[in-house]
Amino acid sequence: MKLQTQIPLQKAQNQVNYDSRLVLLGSCFSENIGQKFSYFEFRALQNPFGILFHPLAIENLVSRTILGKVYTEEDVFFHNERWQCYDAHSDLSAVSKESLLNALNQGIEQTAKHLEQATHICITLGTAWVYRHLEIDAVVANCHKVPQKQFSKALLRIEEIIASLNSIMASVQSLNPNAQFIFTVSPVRHIKDGFVENQRSKAHLVAAVHEVISTSTVKADYFPSYEIQMDELRDYRFYKEDMVHPNQLAIDYIWEKFKIAWIAEEAQKTMQQVDAIQKGLSHRPFHPTSEQHLKFLKSLQTKISDMQKQFPFMEFTNPNSGS
Repeated sequence: MKLQTQIPLQKAQNQVNYDSRLVLLGSCFSENIGQKFSYFEFRALQNPFGILFHPLAIENLVSRTILGKVYTEEDVFFHNERWQCYDAHSDLSAVSKESLLNALNQGIEQTAKHLEQATHICITLGTAWVYRHLEIDAVVANCHKVPQKQFSKALLRIEEIIASLNSIMASVQSLNPNAQFIFTVSPVRHIKDGFVENQRSKAHLVAAVHEVISTSTVKADYFPSYEIQMDELRDYRFYKEDMVHPNQLAIDYIWEKFKIAWIAEEAQKTMQQVDAIQKGLSHRPFHPTSEQHLKFLKSLQTKISDMQKQFPFMEFTNPNSGS
């Protein structure tokens, strides 16, 4: 008896392994997947400008990165006792102008380096609704709680999203012609826009992505994270208390689906070893000085050393010690 309708998945042709280098950009689901890649010690850059909800914000980051366009005092402003930038998430805000500009320009440098080396670029699109600041006449990545009367709101047309995604891919191709793009639409519903408005937004994103993939000569594929959440996980036990964001069980489930399609079997064997080490590092002993625990630590360190000989980039920080 089947109690669930499942989204059919096929193994991707250009799968991720431990030789891969990833860049993850976009909505908060990029953060969820990025944390998984970080836990399993893959080489991945995740949202250097914080969460970017719509394609124009991602396009702006990629374009500035490729052009090497640095941020100056004219690009930042002071609001709510913090320095902010309309191109970045409020996570990057700072108490001083210099700190914010330094973070923004370091982000540009970091993104350029990783885009040039990337084998896979994962882009998660959250919404097609955008806000335009009336005074500067520019679409912003984040409003930073600036009064709404200073913005106009619009739904990006499918053609505008297609143009933006093509621009992103063309910019990256100019720097790195071999990168594989993985597009997905965030399973987070933006119901603050309205229930019907959220569906319109997601429909525009899905339609645009599939048009781009079907017509582009660039290596690009779609992973159905939104569809998995909406269809396979159509139950509120898979949501957080706000009934909007997927909970950890849903994130883990979608990650397992992503592994099936996008992570090479050989890498999955290594992931099991990494997982065992991470769980060992998280272990809190009842008797830290006992002989049994000291033997456990010695065995764990041997496993880490053996793994780092094979993959020198793995770091394995101890969450209990803060090291």
